[in-house]
Amino acid sequence: MRWAPARRTRDRRRRAFTIIEVMVAAIVLVLGITTAITTLQSGLQAIDTSRHYTFASQVMQSELERLRLKSWSQLQTLQDSGENTVAVPAVTGTDTTAFTCSRVINDLKTDMKEITVISNWHGYDGRSHTLRFVTRYGKSGLYDYFYTAH
Repeated sequence: MRWAPARRTRDRRRRAFTIIEVMVAAIVLVLGITTAITTLQSGLQAIDTSRHYTFASQVMQSELERLRLKSWSQLQTLQDSGENTVAVPAVTGTDTTAFTCSRVINDLKTDMKEITVISNWHGYDGRSHTLRFVTRYGKSGLYDYFYTAH
């Protein structure tokens, strides 16, 4: 009877993980690391996309504010010149060279013009993004903001 407790202790010390258990643990670990890296990349892409949406909307809003100061005849002159490129200001920390911004003015009625300001850029993920502001300008002033993003 003396040998029984010693044998149990010896058996417990010798017992190790089987190769199958080690392989399953390794697969679970690799899947966990892969999921964490994928989640991190998605988060960074979302931050980049929101930063670009914010910058594009600021550029378009400043263009609309500039147009708000124009008279009816000045808007007609801009309309006659066709689609115009809008200047994109340089901002520290933002790749502004990836942005293009343009403005199109159309007649809706004899006393109403539709102004569309469009920003395009390629995001961190390589996809092309477009943001549009559509505004109507009547002889009495600027109103009716519409916003779309693609």
